[in-house]
Amino acid sequence: MPVTSPATTAPHANPIRSFGRYALRGLLGKSAATMVWLAYDPQQDEEVMLALPRVQPADAAALEHWLADVRRAARLDHPRLLRPSEVEVQDHWPYVAVPRRGVVTLPEWRASHGHPPPEQAAGWLCDVLQGLAFAHDAGLAHLDLQLPCILIDERGTAGVMALGVAGDLAYRRDEAGGGHERAMSVDTHQLRAQRDAAARDVLACGVLLHELLSGQPVLDQPDIAAVIGRMTPLGRELVRLPWNLPLPIPDALRAIANRCTASQERLRYQSARTLAGALQGWRESHADTRGGPVGLLLERLHTVGHLPALPGLAARVASITGTDSQRTDEMAEQALDDMALTFELLRTLNSAQVQGTQIAGEPSVLTLGRIISLIGVNGVRLAANTLRAWPGPLDAEDAKALQRAMERVRLAAHTAQALRPAGYDAQVVYLITVLQNLGRLMVRYHFADEAEQIQQLMQSIPARPELGLPEQPGLTEAAAAYAVLGVDIETLGETVARQWGLSDDVLHMSRPLPLDTPVRKPDSDADVLRIVASAANEAVDTVTRLPAARVGAALAQLAQRYARALGVNGRDLHDALLSARDASRARPPTAARTLPPRDVAPGAAGPGGTA
Repeated sequence: MPVTSPATTAPHANPIRSFGRYALRGLLGKSAATMVWLAYDPQQDEEVMLALPRVQPADAAALEHWLADVRRAARLDHPRLLRPSEVEVQDHWPYVAVPRRGVVTLPEWRASHGHPPPEQAAGWLCDVLQGLAFAHDAGLAHLDLQLPCILIDERGTAGVMALGVAGDLAYRRDEAGGGHERAMSVDTHQLRAQRDAAARDVLACGVLLHELLSGQPVLDQPDIAAVIGRMTPLGRELVRLPWNLPLPIPDALRAIANRCTASQERLRYQSARTLAGALQGWRESHADTRGGPVGLLLERLHTVGHLPALPGLAARVASITGTDSQRTDEMAEQALDDMALTFELLRTLNSAQVQGTQIAGEPSVLTLGRIISLIGVNGVRLAANTLRAWPGPLDAEDAKALQRAMERVRLAAHTAQALRPAGYDAQVVYLITVLQNLGRLMVRYHFADEAEQIQQLMQSIPARPELGLPEQPGLTEAAAAYAVLGVDIETLGETVARQWGLSDDVLHMSRPLPLDTPVRKPDSDADVLRIVASAANEAVDTVTRLPAARVGAALAQLAQRYARALGVNGRDLHDALLSARDASRARPPTAARTLPPRDVAPGAAGPGGTA
């Protein structure tokens, strides 16, 4: 660039340096690939920001490609993409000029306002990601996202400038794949290059989020591209959000930030919209308990119900209500086959109309037999009539996934019944175990795509000793849910339970025990029920998620975790799982009986196998 004197930020420093007709007033920022200058345009009598590549295009052809790419990017019309007023060349230096009207760069904002709160940082990232997603849809990428390229306007919203300014690299990729490719349909090499460039933009946003939350350059390196070069797979540096930060970071936002820069590429966000969705979900949930995924879930409860009824509901209800001589416990056993009906009966009991007839302070009713007695057979019919038929709005694949999830929940409920201490009602234990899975079931039904993402993030990749590759563990369920939805699964389940009017003691029992804290001896019957359900759910998670070779040791460790609270050992867990498997096979739900055998998810192969 034809500037010989050092950069200065003084607005009218002498001697005045010029770049064509522009008077340069200071360097706003630079990276290894690009630089941004503050300049004055005498023709328009306004300040502008000039973005240039750090290296001149190699020849006329490279310059032509640079101009074509950047002018194409300049034609994009999106409120979060700042359109250049000029894309030109000066002394063989290509540049874009962006008016400075009412905007400052992100470093300038931080210099005058200090450290932004997490909510504001997440909001800026959402703005930036919306613009980038629009560009990625058009086959374009920023290629060198840096802090000086992020502009904050007077309303506090963020935008992106200098799209494609580092585009000489893109030209070299095209040239390597064949110079005639632009005139032809886009081939697989170009599509792969576009996806890689878009993924790099998303990774740069993740590094930017880390810097905004921590208040310090990541790896003490202000150049985001240089940070990416030191991360896997290009380098060996691990980038995780530190704990000693100037402001506390909520767990969900921390999980999102850490997924952005995960050491395993497969765990990172691959699209701008996916990351924006997670951040927006966290923002809405954080600002309002009825916003984000929580609000969407509550809305969907009214439109598609909590769960769809299994096939054969009409016959099942007729069997329950068809004779006065049938005992309520027999009716309850038939109702338990259908989780949607079970939940609807529980919700009906806790509705304002029914609760108004109960004695204040009366303990919560958690047996379906008692619920049926209270609401009557007409209440059962009315409850069944409110349910949507299987599989609701789900397609065939998502319906199978929901069915498998329900089978795992039933297996856990039968396991809990086998583990329960003497004197505890089997139906109560069953229902509490199911309620501890309420969030999982809601996500699987109402957020099917997100549920699949969560499942993928939780999966581990086995070690490959022949290649020297260690095992790559997946994320925990909580971290994966935070990273995808911006809220944890337990919160979604508790939200639905509160919407149904369940009492605080039931909500307490319906919360699974934290996996990272020791299990204490129970102080009450409610604690016993919660502990038994948690042990059963953890046991089923163990046999359904771990490789068969590791299940035995994991169950032994789980038995030690619950030995003091429940007095169980490894053999007890083993026997409980076998008993649960037999119970599930002896009484499969109606949907399983009506599907072809290949569509039925196995319950579990016991401690030595997986389901």
